[in-house]
Amino acid sequence: MTTPSPPRLRELLRTEGIRKAFPGVVALDGVDFDLHEGEVHVLLGENGAGKSTLIKILSGVHRADSGRVLRDGRPVRIHGAGDAEKLGIATMHQEFNLVPHLSVAENIFLGRQPRRFGLLDRARMEADAAEVLARVGVDIAPDTPLRELGVARSQMVEIAKALSLDARVLIMDEPTAALTADEVEKLFGLVRRLRADGVGIVFITHHLEEIAALGDRVTVLRDGRSVGQTAASTPRDDLVRMMVGRSIEQQYPRETGAANGTSAEAGGPPLLRVSGLTRAGGFSDVGFELRAGEVVGLAGLVGAGRTEVARAVFGADPYDSGTVEVQGKRLRRHDITAALAAGIGLVPEDRKGQGLLPDSSVRDNLGLVTLRRASRAGFVSFSGQEESADRIAKRLGVRMSGLGQRMGTLSGGNQQKVVIGKWLLAQSRVLILDEPTRGIDVGAKVEIYELINELTASGHAVLMISSDLPEVLGMSDRILVMAQGRIAGELAAREADQDAVMRLAVGAAHGQGAYAQGRQPSQRAASTKNSSGTSTGVTKTGGTKTDSKEGPRGH
Repeated sequence: MTTPSPPRLRELLRTEGIRKAFPGVVALDGVDFDLHEGEVHVLLGENGAGKSTLIKILSGVHRADSGRVLRDGRPVRIHGAGDAEKLGIATMHQEFNLVPHLSVAENIFLGRQPRRFGLLDRARMEADAAEVLARVGVDIAPDTPLRELGVARSQMVEIAKALSLDARVLIMDEPTAALTADEVEKLFGLVRRLRADGVGIVFITHHLEEIAALGDRVTVLRDGRSVGQTAASTPRDDLVRMMVGRSIEQQYPRETGAANGTSAEAGGPPLLRVSGLTRAGGFSDVGFELRAGEVVGLAGLVGAGRTEVARAVFGADPYDSGTVEVQGKRLRRHDITAALAAGIGLVPEDRKGQGLLPDSSVRDNLGLVTLRRASRAGFVSFSGQEESADRIAKRLGVRMSGLGQRMGTLSGGNQQKVVIGKWLLAQSRVLILDEPTRGIDVGAKVEIYELINELTASGHAVLMISSDLPEVLGMSDRILVMAQGRIAGELAAREADQDAVMRLAVGAAHGQGAYAQGRQPSQRAASTKNSSGTSTGVTKTGGTKTDSKEGPRGH
């Protein structure tokens, strides 16, 4: 007796031959894609492959130059977000489309608030919001201000907003980028429930281990073209080969100090010395040294105080006691200008919010730090800035149409190169890289790692903060592990492994966080929570960083 084949699922969405060009750049060149009800179809590709452009066309942000979109087999025109909503297409972008000072209910029904006698019917709005939140499976009071929620629960509000539109097509762009392991599992559970309800989900991720765990099919984009479709169970190496057109033999190509001739163990005074750094409620008695030619990894659970220490060293945030010295010279507290002059550069974890000006050109972003140096009698030498920007962009291999291209239109990997490049122009000897490869595809990650090798080979020192534990292990010469605001221990690269780091990281945190929740070195060691459940982020509140994703709180 033969088992009957499962019924073919109805096609919800199809694109045929979609083409989109911007000045000097062909973003999409004949892309075909299809989505059926009750499936998770993963859209995979390097930064710059065209994924974001495709979903912006489907969500009404951009219009295709040619090709067509079919919804339920019928050609449709999507000329704005309103058209997408009417077609039952909802998009969760990497940056939430939510308003922090409004309530959860107001965000869910933004622009569609129910009215009675011409006035806002708040009772009905909150009742409807409670109903859709219950469908999502999250316990949030509808009148809660959105700013009081963490990343994961804000994401659930985004999904609730999509469901309130009766969306049958849900596009999720990097939904797990800032989530902990527990939060990822909750999100996956919700996605599976939506799939069981017949919703078609387009899922975009750079974390390849998530594909087999959640997806049904994969379409790979490369250089604006759809190069293949495969099952979600396809081996990781094959997916990488489809994405980048080559195999990546070594994921973490660290050239250690011993290999590049600048080993810190060879002696010499430290470029950076931090001693007894303390801020009440944030970190306590933090001390370490960086020498030329080395990468020092700073690991720990989210909430351990890593970013807070980095910002204090850079002068962005104050501290109560302790010292920061660069090449033996003590720096003034809370003084970014002094840190810049001493040769410290900071690439922040919030690249788009704090590391660049998305609406300005590549040229202007590269020249941000050196603008004052390039000025004479109040006038800027634009020719000098242009020449320097062109030189560093070529050195870093920034893929762009030209220096005048708007920064926000570059891929994530190329944006990160520009953010690092401005500090190279500033001749920074000490670079603090906070989550340097977050949201960047595997090919671009290797390029960033090779840039780190180049920096240390030329005598720079790098302090690298990362929540990707395999990255810390693969790219560090030494690893400092923080727990509850203190340095819990130091490991040499040759003796460090995931278990050793975790023993230090959770020794004072009682096993909280994704590092302790079973993610193996082949997987992403996600950002993690502390015991209070707070997530991490860099926001400004009176000039200091707060853990504002669950309300202001020091780590």
